[in-house]
Amino acid sequence: MLSTDWNFFGNPAAVSALQTMIARERIPQTILIAGPEGVGKATLARRFAAELLGDAHKIELDDLSLEANVELRAERLKLASDKRNDDPLVFSSHPDFMTVAPDGPLGQISIQQMRLVKDRATMKPLRGRWRVFLIDSMDKANVQAANSLLKTLEEPPDHLILLMTANNPYDLLATIRSRSVILNLGKLAEPEMRTFVQGRGLDQPERRLALSEGAPGVAVTVDFETYDRRRTAMLTLLRVAAEMEQFGAWMKHSDSIGARKTEKLEQYLEVLYSLIEDVMRLAHGAPAMRNADIQRDLEALSAKVSFDWLRKITGRVDELVDLARRNIQKSIALDALAVGLQRG
Repeated sequence: MLSTDWNFFGNPAAVSALQTMIARERIPQTILIAGPEGVGKATLARRFAAELLGDAHKIELDDLSLEANVELRAERLKLASDKRNDDPLVFSSHPDFMTVAPDGPLGQISIQQMRLVKDRATMKPLRGRWRVFLIDSMDKANVQAANSLLKTLEEPPDHLILLMTANNPYDLLATIRSRSVILNLGKLAEPEMRTFVQGRGLDQPERRLALSEGAPGVAVTVDFETYDRRRTAMLTLLRVAAEMEQFGAWMKHSDSIGARKTEKLEQYLEVLYSLIEDVMRLAHGAPAMRNADIQRDLEALSAKVSFDWLRKITGRVDELVDLARRNIQKSIALDALAVGLQRG
């Protein structure tokens, strides 16, 4: 469903709830917008802020997917940690709107950023009635940052509206959730996604539909060249782990992954999950969903491995997701995954 007022696709109930808050002038001071990656959580937050503050074009400059913002965040990865701490990452193109986003090699929201939120929260609006802060991916805040934010949530200034996004609200402290009005966004149904992709004239629409799994943001931003490169590496890892290839076949990918300093382990694990899911589907007689273009390769893998093996590798990947937050070296972690499954 397309909201003609806010130019937002999907999740009409959440859009309506926010519009009703404004119409009735009963706006909670803390709102948490939760849902899977790519369903438009931050986009909806910006639309809401634009309705309150005006100058929507300025607020949209805080969109993290814009090329200039992507480049800025990539450049910050080259900075020493003390430099990033001295100059916390925020975006503030509108005088009364500020966006806080994950920063640094761990992709976390830091306590320095939360201290900046606390300091700026006391400032009166330069225009109108409100100041609106967006903390994008609050579930990526470290423990110190999350605890620091609580001080602002306990006694927010009357003029402050704090918007947060999170993939999983239960990754946030219970005390943060209890102080928030939570709006849940869901993935779009296949007909909605098809309308979305066709309406924007996107290339390779069927692949975009398969890889996005109901997330419009993923459908728009997926880079097939990058995805295919990562998929080739992860498929090789699975084949080596299943003893269908020698370990040397994996090493060229391992060296390449290690050399890509700006790529995170999580980005490879997401692709690995998609391959494992498709292998499990094939093992039970269902077609591959996300990687149908390489179904024959996945069928060969499915015929080789057991359900217990698939369960084991899924558990190992789950462990790596937790370790990724500790800045573990991605190539070493993936090497150990391949070797460990060969032995077990």
